[in-house]
Amino acid sequence: MSALLVDHAEVAFDLIDASTLEPAMRQAMQTAQAAIEQIAQLGPGERSYAAVLERLDHALAPLGQAFSVVHNLESLISTPELRAAYNRVHADVAAFHAGIPLHAGLWSALQAVADSEEVERLDPVRQRHVQTALAGFRREGADLSVGEKAELMSLSRQLAELTTTFSQNVLDDTMDFSLHLPTAARLEGLPEAAIGEARAAAERKGQDGYRLTLQMPCYQAVLTHAVDPTLREAMYRAYGSRSSAGLHDNSAHVLNILSLRKARALLLGFEDFSDLVLADRMAGTGARARSFVADLQARAALAFQREEAALLSYRRSLEGLDAPVLSPWDLAYYAERMRKAHFDLDEEALRAYFPLSRVLEGLFALCETLYGVRVIARPDLKTWHPDVRSYALHEADESGRCLGLFHIDLHPRDGKRGGAWMSPVRSASPPGVHLGIVAGNLSGPLGDGPSRLSLDEVATVFHEFGHLLHHLLSDVPVRGLAGTQVAWDFVELPSQIHENFCYAPEVLKDIAGHWQSGEALPAALFDAMSRARTFRAATAMMRQLAFAELDLALHSAYDPERDGDVLSYSRAIIQRGTPAPLPDGHSTVTAFTHVFASSVGYASGYYSYKWAEVLDADAFETLAPGDGVHPERGRRFRETVLSKGNSAAPEDLYSAFVGRAPSLEPLLRRSGLVAD
Repeated sequence: MSALLVDHAEVAFDLIDASTLEPAMRQAMQTAQAAIEQIAQLGPGERSYAAVLERLDHALAPLGQAFSVVHNLESLISTPELRAAYNRVHADVAAFHAGIPLHAGLWSALQAVADSEEVERLDPVRQRHVQTALAGFRREGADLSVGEKAELMSLSRQLAELTTTFSQNVLDDTMDFSLHLPTAARLEGLPEAAIGEARAAAERKGQDGYRLTLQMPCYQAVLTHAVDPTLREAMYRAYGSRSSAGLHDNSAHVLNILSLRKARALLLGFEDFSDLVLADRMAGTGARARSFVADLQARAALAFQREEAALLSYRRSLEGLDAPVLSPWDLAYYAERMRKAHFDLDEEALRAYFPLSRVLEGLFALCETLYGVRVIARPDLKTWHPDVRSYALHEADESGRCLGLFHIDLHPRDGKRGGAWMSPVRSASPPGVHLGIVAGNLSGPLGDGPSRLSLDEVATVFHEFGHLLHHLLSDVPVRGLAGTQVAWDFVELPSQIHENFCYAPEVLKDIAGHWQSGEALPAALFDAMSRARTFRAATAMMRQLAFAELDLALHSAYDPERDGDVLSYSRAIIQRGTPAPLPDGHSTVTAFTHVFASSVGYASGYYSYKWAEVLDADAFETLAPGDGVHPERGRRFRETVLSKGNSAAPEDLYSAFVGRAPSLEPLLRRSGLVAD
């Protein structure tokens, strides 16, 4: 049997390759389809919850795990052979899942269960399973005619193919770019670690000198620290125009994806794609999401303007009153200099106190204190690359029960897509073992020294580990309601709430220590770090809100005939959240992988980062009042949120923890937009 088809948390990643991928995935689809046909053929007296919904839940799990493994491998170690095999099956898997609600016999069986007296006797979790399944089938086309179902299947297949191409184009265009510098002269201002990595990157390609790439650690280092403005500009323009022209051009794909999504929404009876996507989320409608974004934009607008005026004033204090206005490639550079001047905070100096291993050890210790779980290294587990670290999560009590396994892969390399993510590879019914993957593109080791993280990178580790805890601590008996399978605008709560601990003194003593001496983070650095937390917070907020506005506008308002070129339309919206004039070639939308790299993903859902930030700022005051670590509150957060998955409405889960509906004020206070 293929390693892909073993329904077990200990996946033999090293035995999975391009040659075994396609036949294994097709076998998994055949097995799942056979189970669906058996369920659909049940007689009237046989249609019980266990025979229909529970059986379907279990029948789809192996296929879901296998595809998650395949998708992650293609994202983490993409090769031409693996990509070709993935592309041959991806659209078929998407079509298979899209076809499940369209199966007339299965829909009939589900309706029979929903209408039966048995539902009254089910526990609340299984009653919710029936309700969400019924609503989901309807929303995905179960009531359509035969012809409409065929049209919907065609749209689903086309979307899967196009979004995969979009994602791969962004990866290829990112990896194709490099800037070779024969000497270090233009690298003035860059931290030693960044220069060392640029030298190592050149050596890996058999080159002398230095090699700059668009991988995030390198790109951010140049934009933030390079004294040479022409170097910053070259990197900024390359990054900002990815996949907007040439071999990997996504311009037409953006239009086609939007058109297909619009057609899908109309076919399913919705006015636009935003309303379709948000029907089962906390926001409810596209209009409510747009109103939420506009409200926050209005609250941050004045502070945004003040921050930009202050940054320009700071530049002119250094270079004279005739210094030019800021270009977008100047912003991070002058902001970092201003931060150092105002707060005596050097972000690079902080790196020395955040070696990756220390950060992970401290994070694991926090989880043991808060949630009563223990992380144990598992170097015996099979992985896909030597960089990967593997662990198991166990109950810290006398039972020692294993809750899940997880792999961490945090450094960039060729063939790995950008960004950071947590993937819930396997959801198991209790007392089964879950499996998850945390991936990122953080600063790698330098020479013989360890990886040393920036504060933003530390926050990224805490963020993704919050998602992982939401997955591994799930205690829901229905796989389809387990872990992170919650409303998209609720899913970021467990991740974002954990970022706050990066500033908690009780946690910092465990995660921060000089990589050579072990010396604790100096009080002066901690004080500067804390005071600088809200530095340019309005600018950061407006940037995120501009992405959210663009996402919602594209999926509810944009009309190519009326609004013209999608690149210009998108650039105008992004400009509203950018404090410097964007160049004509800037094209956020052609590399907007959050929104266009999968059939749905964050499409019409990018606002959820801010929506969940409202929740996390408010809930953190309950979880850790005064930024302390309170085990009894951590246990309650685990019991009311982290373990519950989608077994209850997100509003009810939130209320069960906090005791009321969320308030916007804590976010505004934390962002420095209102007085304490």
